[in-house]
Amino acid sequence: MSRSNAGSEPDPWRAPIIVAQIPDAGLHRELEASVAERQAMAEAAGLREVLSAHASFDVVPKSGGRVQVTGLVRGRIGQTCVVTLDPIESEIEEEVDLIFAPEAEARRLADLIEEGRDDEEPPEVADPPEPIVNGIIDLGRLATDALFLAIDPYPRKDGAVFEAEVTAPDPEDHPFAALKALQDKKKGQ
Repeated sequence: MSRSNAGSEPDPWRAPIIVAQIPDAGLHRELEASVAERQAMAEAAGLREVLSAHASFDVVPKSGGRVQVTGLVRGRIGQTCVVTLDPIESEIEEEVDLIFAPEAEARRLADLIEEGRDDEEPPEVADPPEPIVNGIIDLGRLATDALFLAIDPYPRKDGAVFEAEVTAPDPEDHPFAALKALQDKKKGQ
């Protein structure tokens, strides 16, 4: 679920938590994106608008400095129908269940998993954990990623069907029509 932000705009929705401050029992966070955050999200995703964005996360520390984040991201987005070009709205609801690990461990596990995928028939392998960068997990970025991944890239208005305009071919319009015209002209002389 990671995405590289090198050289691009900052994340539109930020809600960082410091891993060292997560209690042993874990914590719960409810996030609601502001109007400015939703506008920035819409621009980043190429959407007409993001009408709402809400995330509910449970953050639980695990052994070895790992952290599990589970929850639900909900949103309402405005897009343009690819068939009619009418504005449409879509509801998004995406579950999240990720493990975060210290950066070095996440990188090491990703390398191990990648090595295992070189086999002819790779076994079913879990995704590597997400890295904990500078001791912080950004729940806003996580929610934004989940929302973006759930967007339908080809939204259609209910009942909209693309129908290509089909015209019957003209019997006189074929590759040899010019030759036939010459032949007919010769016959007429």
